[in-house]
Amino acid sequence: MTSRFENKVVVVTGGTSGIGLSTAKAFSAAGASVFITGRRQGVLDAALKQIGGKVTGVRGDMSNLADIDRLYDVVQQKHAQIDVVFANAGGGEMAPLGAITEEHYQRTFDTNVKGVLFTVQKALPLLRDGASVILTSSTTSISGTPAFSVYSATKAAVRNFARNWILDLKDRRIRVNAISPGVTETAGLNELFGGGEQAKGTKDYLASLIPAGRVGQPEEIAKAVLFLASDDASFVNGVELFVDGGQAQI
Repeated sequence: MTSRFENKVVVVTGGTSGIGLSTAKAFSAAGASVFITGRRQGVLDAALKQIGGKVTGVRGDMSNLADIDRLYDVVQQKHAQIDVVFANAGGGEMAPLGAITEEHYQRTFDTNVKGVLFTVQKALPLLRDGASVILTSSTTSISGTPAFSVYSATKAAVRNFARNWILDLKDRRIRVNAISPGVTETAGLNELFGGGEQAKGTKDYLASLIPAGRVGQPEEIAKAVLFLASDDASFVNGVELFVDGGQAQI
């Protein structure tokens, strides 16, 4: 337990599992007042118990603008300003080019691009000058993956949001950075890879391609997010920070 984020207000979208959950735990343990979102109430309630501390859950789908408005209404009932937004909610499914449907395209872009855009835009009236915004991109933003082109395109868009928004927000000194995890041990990844032994085999193969020799853990991504959110990163702005064991660098 530290007090690095004592008296800070932090919003983590997609905070009920994986990287979002680990990051919300880390912010809470560092003294922050944390607000998390999730689409399913039961999962949200379970996450709140795991996180503990000064945490509030708001059920919502971040591709739905009314749900984003409701999130910030809840925050505003308790706090005048927000110090950190971690726009993390997202997801994707595999589909080769010939199998991509309009529904697949729309769902993925709504969640990963539209959701991130309006999560940040609608936070602006509450974000304090000098606040930190972190966006979840992916190593797929710069590298090809079979049957994953739509997801990869969304993450490239998210990365470029950071490049542009630092110009839009420079007068307010709001920093915007992107975190790009590599292969990370999460339930969502296991589901993407087919679960069980199939997922294990895929992860073992991918680990063999990573210079660090293993897949990442959500807690490791969380530490990088907290760095970007902290005063230690006061001169870090617009970057894409890869937390991937070196995979995207070779």
